[in-house]
Amino acid sequence: MEGEGPAAPGATALLYLPDASAVPLPLEPPPGPTAAELLLRLQGALSLPPVATEALALWMSSPLLAVQLKPRHRPLRVARRWPELLLRLSSAPPEDIGTDEPCLQLRRNVFFPKSRELEVQSEALLRLLYEEARGQVLGGRLPLAPPQALALGALSCRLRLGPFQQGLHTERTIRPLLPELLPRAAPRGWGGLWGALVRRGPREPPPEQRLLEAFARTPGPGAPPAELHRDFLRRCHELPGYGCAFFPGAIERPHGGLLGRGGLRPVTIAVGLEGVTIIDPREKLVLLTLTYPELCWELVGAVGQEGDEAMGQEGDEAAGPPQLWLEFDGDHEGAPVNRLLRVFSPQAELMSALIECCIELGGAGPEPAQAPPPGQAPPTEGPAHEPPSKGAPLRPRLQRLATIDYVQDGQELRRVKPPRRSASFFGRGGSYSAVAGGAEQA
Repeated sequence: MEGEGPAAPGATALLYLPDASAVPLPLEPPPGPTAAELLLRLQGALSLPPVATEALALWMSSPLLAVQLKPRHRPLRVARRWPELLLRLSSAPPEDIGTDEPCLQLRRNVFFPKSRELEVQSEALLRLLYEEARGQVLGGRLPLAPPQALALGALSCRLRLGPFQQGLHTERTIRPLLPELLPRAAPRGWGGLWGALVRRGPREPPPEQRLLEAFARTPGPGAPPAELHRDFLRRCHELPGYGCAFFPGAIERPHGGLLGRGGLRPVTIAVGLEGVTIIDPREKLVLLTLTYPELCWELVGAVGQEGDEAMGQEGDEAAGPPQLWLEFDGDHEGAPVNRLLRVFSPQAELMSALIECCIELGGAGPEPAQAPPPGQAPPTEGPAHEPPSKGAPLRPRLQRLATIDYVQDGQELRRVKPPRRSASFFGRGGSYSAVAGGAEQA
């Protein structure tokens, strides 16, 4: 959408829905309507229930940055300030910033609890939530094991092709649809999803055969679309990162090993109501997952932040992006230690603010399983719902993290294994004090 100058009479902007369709919106003169006002208009235009204004939110998004708008934000103003936001919150070169143009999207609200999502009765709203979840799965943003991917792909197949019919639905008809039913493959590591499904060896069926078998077990003609959408969402709730906002970043590679290389490893940081998850976006692996009672955090090196004199000392990587420090409990050779992980990201400030907001809203860990409301059918037993294997991508891989480990030694903290070129964590004058469920910043 254009953010420069006054809106011409009769001008419109496009608001993109999770299914990639677009709704034209009239452009009013600046400053234009707020996000809350636009959401109310959209609710009426799409015949959505009132809960839609809580379940959904407006996002301003481009390849360089995605932000969820607060109800008071005015999209026209945000669009006008987009280059300024990119300079502050991205590491893109000036030429890319100058040509980047955001679009307005309707997406899931990060602050909408998953338990309430399953209580939604509106088929139109469930479909929008399903389309976004399906896009996250197909885009490879949510790590999942092959059995989970097959179960989700079978439900998508059922919603697209209708009830399974022997003879009509075959491997030949399923094969062209694989890119729209199964997520993108990871290029290496555990071999990628498709690689895991077609791994060479005796008696290993191709992915279209396994998907067809799972499709055959989906509910029959009596299952309404709303029930299938809800079952898809329920299965997505088990995936790390579902319902979160995603941020680009990097962490330090552990030193040593065969190649002995250090440097930074690109990661995706998922922040939501339940906690923080660190994901390897290339191999689609979960490296770390922490609920809010398990972590303390601090923002370091943000522009305009006070108390960061320790950054930039000799031996530190002073010119790097802001950092989000995550502290959690661990063990070293059987002894309990505190671990500190440094996450480098130009969007560390956004992550810190979101963590603080989630904790204020009562984020305290995974929500308990909810019984279906009276009169609602229990989860369908159609697609195979196998537990992840021991080597599944959902299992945290702490050995891939380069953390600062320390223990309490009397009245002082003593490092167990000081990393190379690490910033001084213990010389910050007590600016980091742990509290229950988070950290209190001085």
